[in-house]
Amino acid sequence: MNRRLTLVSSVAGAVVVALDGTVLTVAQPTLQRELHASFAEVQWTSTAYLIAVASLLVFAGRLADRYGQRRMFGLGMLGFGAASAGIGCAPGIGWVIGLRVVQGVFGALLQPATLGMLRTACPPDRLAKPLAVRTAAVGLAAAAGPLVGGALVTGLGWRAVFFLHVLPTAAFGVLALAGREPRPADRTPLDGPGALLLAVTLAALVHGLVTGTAASLGVAVVTGAVFVRHERRTASPLLPPGVIGVPAVGAALGVLVTASAALFGTLFVAVYVLQRTLGLDPFASALRALPLAVLMVASAAGCPVLLRRYGPRRTTATAMALLAVGVLLLTRPSAAPALYGGFAALGAGFGTVMVAATQVVVRQADAGAAGVAGGSQQTALNIGPVLGVAVAGALLPSGATEPLLVLGFLAALGAAVARPLPGASPIASVTPHADERDRSPLPARR
Repeated sequence: MNRRLTLVSSVAGAVVVALDGTVLTVAQPTLQRELHASFAEVQWTSTAYLIAVASLLVFAGRLADRYGQRRMFGLGMLGFGAASAGIGCAPGIGWVIGLRVVQGVFGALLQPATLGMLRTACPPDRLAKPLAVRTAAVGLAAAAGPLVGGALVTGLGWRAVFFLHVLPTAAFGVLALAGREPRPADRTPLDGPGALLLAVTLAALVHGLVTGTAASLGVAVVTGAVFVRHERRTASPLLPPGVIGVPAVGAALGVLVTASAALFGTLFVAVYVLQRTLGLDPFASALRALPLAVLMVASAAGCPVLLRRYGPRRTTATAMALLAVGVLLLTRPSAAPALYGGFAALGAGFGTVMVAATQVVVRQADAGAAGVAGGSQQTALNIGPVLGVAVAGALLPSGATEPLLVLGFLAALGAAVARPLPGASPIASVTPHADERDRSPLPARR
């Protein structure tokens, strides 16, 4: 698969996942009414998917490193589309929830591979532009999702939003599996116990944050501690030290968590403010938020230039500060300049952070660990929104200002977390990448 087709496939996989979440949100009220489901059952159509995908992303990335990025991407796309078709035919809410778990498993297979394929196809110094294209496409999908979902639900019913994924996932899945892919040379044994411990930790963490269950959070802490101890002792860790042990990678993942938490927590509050405080309908609310999507796409496109000129550290720290400003501006939603300016700052900050921090995570990883790097990045982007919405939901009963101030502080904290990121000089790995090693014709000294 050539680089252009790899980029198109990566973008398609990312867009399918992004659209799935946004169109489902629009379809949930109709789904609840037609399937005679309770509000809690409808919430589980999102929660079950999120728990499944978040708990398996890193292990799925490890599978991609071992068996091939394209293979896992193709299987993930085909399974995701088949589960979507099943949901579209589901006779009851129990079937929808169960198939959303299946969809989450296949979503976990395809998501790390969308980044892993880019890392294996592109030299490290040429990753910024493909990542910018991918981020811009995700931004467009997020903006178009409510409009597409609303049109489908209004005209064809809630089942149509799930059939939306079937054709593209089938086409790209078959295309990915049709060609021959060299089997990766890495035959390191899979860390089964580590994968299980991490899956339980992440599943318990997501469940605890979504439902506010203290017992689940306690399980996450205990199994997380056991996982860390296991990884330090095992000969073939699930998270290679060359990926997760690099300070810049840890900082980039921390930035992605704080940025996504601040953004999605703020959007959760903003919906409440726009529709309940200002009395706007959903369509009018979406129009007020359009600057976010526009600036997210524009900032992603311009981020490679900023990275070349200022480096990941300054670019990311500045973008996180801009994100914090956007959150704080929305504490004054009745003033039109603050409202539109706040959404614009949110989009510009988050779009820049997505490209800059993701480039650090993926570029630092050797091509043989690209799947684990992609899985780690996707895990951060799944945990962050859950954390942000949990914080916002806990503080919202006291009014909109308090949660926004806390989320603004969280975004500002992300600027400090960015300090270990590389400066303006080219990003360097602790160990040279396979395509960066010395190609001199002189024999190596023994």
